[in-house]
Amino acid sequence: MNNKDNKTDDYRSFLLLDEISRNNEMTQRDLSKKLGIALGLINSYLKNLALKGYITVSAIPRKRYKYYLTPKGFVEKSRMTYHHLQNFTNLYRSARQDFQRLFYRLHKENIKRVVFCGTDEVAEIAYITLQEFEIELVAVVDMAKQGAKFFGYSPMMIQNLKDINYERVVVTSFLKEDELYSELLKTGVPPEKILPRDVIKQQKEEKWFTGN
Repeated sequence: MNNKDNKTDDYRSFLLLDEISRNNEMTQRDLSKKLGIALGLINSYLKNLALKGYITVSAIPRKRYKYYLTPKGFVEKSRMTYHHLQNFTNLYRSARQDFQRLFYRLHKENIKRVVFCGTDEVAEIAYITLQEFEIELVAVVDMAKQGAKFFGYSPMMIQNLKDINYERVVVTSFLKEDELYSELLKTGVPPEKILPRDVIKQQKEEKWFTGN
């Protein structure tokens, strides 16, 4: 497992602990929908958190379960909250730089209409950065329809892209970057129109290694 996978696992575990601390009535399906994480992964993460002693599971009627944070879980959640705030500061700085480079390149290429794919914290950073450029955000899409609005936009399903006039799709998610990229390809979006956040870093590395 690489460093990115470890960070993703830690962040998802933190989100689960946070949701359970707020509401122990949520089912695995509720957690999956709320966090945008596959149901099978939710089950795996919950089992892992239970094995570590961070949560307890209580059966209730109709084959449902309640999840409770243990004292050990509350301590771990507090530690992870502090760690997450530090990580978010680093993520914000890094993502801002990446998006500034990316949107500057799109501006130079005369790209005027983009779609954001993904609605987590990275998307918020992307939106803030986009305001510095003469590029229009025409829509926001995700794998699951989101309830809350995103800066005035109502997020839609990725499948709706076929009805939208856009020039590029910017993947704006840390947690689901790979899944979203794969889903965009399945929907028929040409790979040359899909831009992950770190595309500029990738190009710089390729230029460095090839000497071009």
